[in-house]
Amino acid sequence: MPKYIIEREIPGAGSLAYRELQGISQKSCGILSDMGPKIQWVESYVTDDKVYCVYIAPDEATVREHAEKGGFPANRISQIRSMIDPTTAE
Repeated sequence: MPKYIIEREIPGAGSLAYRELQGISQKSCGILSDMGPKIQWVESYVTDDKVYCVYIAPDEATVREHAEKGGFPANRISQIRSMIDPTTAE
């Protein structure tokens, strides 16, 4: 199944308290549960003003549906075509 990275512009994201991040995570997980196993949240990276989320989903429309249901921004959704890391150089 395809993997996507979602760029979410959230001013001040890096300053959110643990409880705020926990609340956002709980909301997202609740929506994912309602949507069924067709979409999975893998992980997210929080920077100063953005959150980058990695999801597994059948298509971009499903990722967008999750964002809309949660009221989460999805400023850019890109399908991950491949992954590399230092071991790729070996």
